[in-house]
Amino acid sequence: MTTQATLPRPAKPLARLRDPAWYQTYGVYAAVAALLLFNALFTEHFITADNLRTQLVQVAPIVIVALGMALVIGTEGIDLSVGSTMALAAALLPLYLGYGLIPALLIALLAGAVVGAINGTLVSLVGLQPIVATLALFVGGRGLALVMADGQLKQIVNPDILALGTGSFLGIPLVVLIAGVLALAVAFLVQRTTFGRQIVAIGGNRAAAGLSGLPVRRVLTGVYILCGTMAALAGILATARLTASDPSSLGTLMELSAITAVVVGGTPLNGGSIRVLGTVAGALLMQLLRATLVKHDLPDSTAQIAQAAIIIAAVYIARERRSR
Repeated sequence: MTTQATLPRPAKPLARLRDPAWYQTYGVYAAVAALLLFNALFTEHFITADNLRTQLVQVAPIVIVALGMALVIGTEGIDLSVGSTMALAAALLPLYLGYGLIPALLIALLAGAVVGAINGTLVSLVGLQPIVATLALFVGGRGLALVMADGQLKQIVNPDILALGTGSFLGIPLVVLIAGVLALAVAFLVQRTTFGRQIVAIGGNRAAAGLSGLPVRRVLTGVYILCGTMAALAGILATARLTASDPSSLGTLMELSAITAVVVGGTPLNGGSIRVLGTVAGALLMQLLRATLVKHDLPDSTAQIAQAAIIIAAVYIARERRSR
């Protein structure tokens, strides 16, 4: 008599909703969809082309910084200096615009790369903990930016720079287009290149990656350089949109916004995985949440409390998934 093997039954939809892995993978997309539905039903004039365009323009610099942060967190690191790097790029921009647009942009981006190289060297060669290594430039970077700007806000009148913040291409704001192209580039880097696979391998187990012959120090340094360069680019775009360089406030708390977007997007803080699309969705979720509360006349402090609750939930879900 022959017996037939019992096939495992597919998981029921309700069972999936109780699985922490589902929330970590798809929760951010469900939250964005739910928030958009709420606003469509209960928030007047929210789901309009002009308002959605405004939300995308405002979130674009956060997305750019968060993409760099996702690469760093993928190695089980952290970069607290991204806000100061934005301020440093903003301070350098007006100083070198007299030499032309391209030299000014290159110098501002180079400053971000240098900050990243310093962070990467302290982490990979000196052996400092990422939070300690980047904390130094979190404080010192903004101080240096204020010195370069003489502690003053400087207006930007160069039309080419201003076009980066207000211009559009085929109806798409340039800042949104740049953020979208970078998201695609980072996704390709993570999923299709050797460097991206090395990042994930190092984040999963740095010791094993070193023993297997991977260039751990070079990869770590490269990741922090990319993060610093993206932060500098975000500083340039934010300066162009604001039409002024203000190192005293530009990029303030940006490191927390970026980390929130990455964690809420499903990238674990212990490394070994990078969710690029989730990071973009996480940044968008935080932006829509803030805008929703403002539209309903709630103070910004309420948005901060809501963000804190979402962070706690995301970290808890990630911990539950690891424990299973």
